[in-house]
Amino acid sequence: MKAAPKRTLIRLLIAPMVAALAVLTAGAPGAQAATDLSTVAQALRESPVYVDPEATDILSESDAEALADKIEDADKPIFVAVLPADYPTENLFRNLRTETGVTGLYGIRLGNEFDARADSSVLSSQGVQNLVTAAQGAGDAKAQLNDFVDDALRNLGGSAPSSWSGGSGGVPVGGLITVGTLLAAGGAGVYAVSRRNRRRHQEEQRAALEKLRVVVDEDITAFGEELDRLDFHPAEPGADDAMRTDYAHALDAYEQSKRLMAEARRPEDVRGVTQAVEDGRFALARLAARREGRSLPERRPPCFFDPRHGPSVDDAVWTPPGGAAREVPVCAADRARLADGQDPMIREVDTDYGRRPYWDAGPAYGPWAGGYFGGGLLPGLLVGTLLGGMMAGPGYAADYGADYGDFGGYEGGDLSGADFDGGDFGGGFGGFGGGDFGGGGDFGGGF
Repeated sequence: MKAAPKRTLIRLLIAPMVAALAVLTAGAPGAQAATDLSTVAQALRESPVYVDPEATDILSESDAEALADKIEDADKPIFVAVLPADYPTENLFRNLRTETGVTGLYGIRLGNEFDARADSSVLSSQGVQNLVTAAQGAGDAKAQLNDFVDDALRNLGGSAPSSWSGGSGGVPVGGLITVGTLLAAGGAGVYAVSRRNRRRHQEEQRAALEKLRVVVDEDITAFGEELDRLDFHPAEPGADDAMRTDYAHALDAYEQSKRLMAEARRPEDVRGVTQAVEDGRFALARLAARREGRSLPERRPPCFFDPRHGPSVDDAVWTPPGGAAREVPVCAADRARLADGQDPMIREVDTDYGRRPYWDAGPAYGPWAGGYFGGGLLPGLLVGTLLGGMMAGPGYAADYGADYGDFGGYEGGDLSGADFDGGDFGGGFGGFGGGDFGGGGDFGGGF
């Protein structure tokens, strides 16, 4: 844990930037006087306590610093915002949690009133209500917030977000610090580092997409070849409306996959492409069954070993090298190979370490696999693999998208972005009137 003097210096560097942004927002033509919520969220990603420039009479700079030190020293995901009484309350908790994107406990002092919400992974809804009840009778803001934090530290799960431990933490108490030459230089340095990191991240994302593009183009090409081999003509003898519908569906999926790939800008955009390809292949399987007079196939995921093998026909037990056995969907050919004790025909892709199975090729293949296998199925298929381990990490959703199924969920302090369930972000009650302040709003029972 970093020392308090260092934290204080960092806060002195960050605070003028946040305060200046708030002033600019308030003074812009047509802008609302209230500090934009994205500014509040950015400040909370840097430090556990934010005091609005219009609420400095509620909690002093020194008290805010001491409260932030207490939270950071305890390494717990507690976020405290002090806002003026007239701050807009509609969906405030939900929007702040979305903007901040970090799992944790959120307490807000709004004028003379207080309420809180939390992700269920760190504290139950009833636990939050108990904390709020105890804090509401504690007196002034300093006593109230300290009591709230003290009680929360004894009950809260999870750990502080990594963004607090880096070089950008701070308690932004707007308007209390004079911006000198040193502070301006420090602020410029922080901005430069942030900009450089963002640019590097964007370059990494582009590089990952280009590697993935090769594999996806192979999938689309293989799907197009299947369309050609089918050699179906809507006006051919024996063709009926059901066949023509399946064929049109497959053609539409083919064109959609090409369009979506051309429009892709990030690896997570690929998920829609492989969803379209998988949907089109199933339409072709239905068309082939109709033409041959067979029963229509059951809707199943594609072959796990290579989705180009088409829809699976069965589930088979397979054990990856060094991993645990699991059931995976397989095509008829791979089912026969496994039954004979042979290796399946695995889809391999180019990596920096040579050709590797796609589940050992890097994080960008999560969206690729997610489009084929959906959210609920994917975790069981990938457990124990390199890709499965990456997708279980707290930062994966922010870089490559979410909703791939339960890879372990988010713990306190994890970066989930907007991927959280309002029904699992609850607690608090009473006192604020409208919006989601008080009375639970739309928290605790879903949206």
